[in-house]
Amino acid sequence: MNIQDILLELTERHIINPKYMQYIPFVGGTSSIVGAISYNGNSKYVLKINEPSVIESEAIFLKFYCSNAFLPKLIYVAPSNQYSVYSFITGSTEHTMKDKSKVLEELVIKLINHYKPVFYPKRWGWADDLTDSWQQFLLSETLEADLGIILKLVNSPCRYDFLKEPYLLHGDCGVHNFIFNDNSICGVIDPTPVLGDPLYDYIYAFCSSPEELTIETLESTASNLVFNRLKIEEVYEEVLIGLYLRLATCMKHHPKDLEQYLKAWNYWKKIIRGI
Repeated sequence: MNIQDILLELTERHIINPKYMQYIPFVGGTSSIVGAISYNGNSKYVLKINEPSVIESEAIFLKFYCSNAFLPKLIYVAPSNQYSVYSFITGSTEHTMKDKSKVLEELVIKLINHYKPVFYPKRWGWADDLTDSWQQFLLSETLEADLGIILKLVNSPCRYDFLKEPYLLHGDCGVHNFIFNDNSICGVIDPTPVLGDPLYDYIYAFCSSPEELTIETLESTASNLVFNRLKIEEVYEEVLIGLYLRLATCMKHHPKDLEQYLKAWNYWKKIIRGI
């Protein structure tokens, strides 16, 4: 299905008005075909084409949190799940996080603290590949590693006793999916839904850029989390798990950041061993 066919279908379904409408493709490192639907030079909607499973899972997340203004508003999903249309958030993902503490605080207050549990199915992990427990999900993410410290943390007794039900999480809650405007975060896009612990998205966001990966940044923002039931020392351990997962991504996609991440890895490893 090409762009013109989709625009025609959206017109016939009265989703868009072809008068003064312009489609502007986005350029960037994404697996999707994405572009803005604009009127008189003002972007109003985003058209996204991807695998049906991707479009479907994103739509489920956006529908579930349809009242949260920090997320795009879902306008339409094709019956075939080949594409979706959602509201355009003014701003840019091209931004250097000069104040990570401020960004994390806003993220926690405006998004993560509004996560809701999913009572059925009571399973965990990637929405399209669920497992029987949160521990099993984390193990599947780290199993290729021969890092005893990580496996020890993931397997520690009673670590997940407080997790009674999974929450629907963004799953890819990193700086690459944050929309900034006037140096403030104003939205989060492109969910890859995960059913699990809300702390996961916070740690993911904290580790998603190499700057300010310090205990001071963590403690100044983690205190805002309403869902966190762990002691601060246990949150430190979650950071080490998050950093390990980030190192694998960094080596593949952001090798220039590897030196900073390795410094952070050694920094947090010393903190964990000192507890």
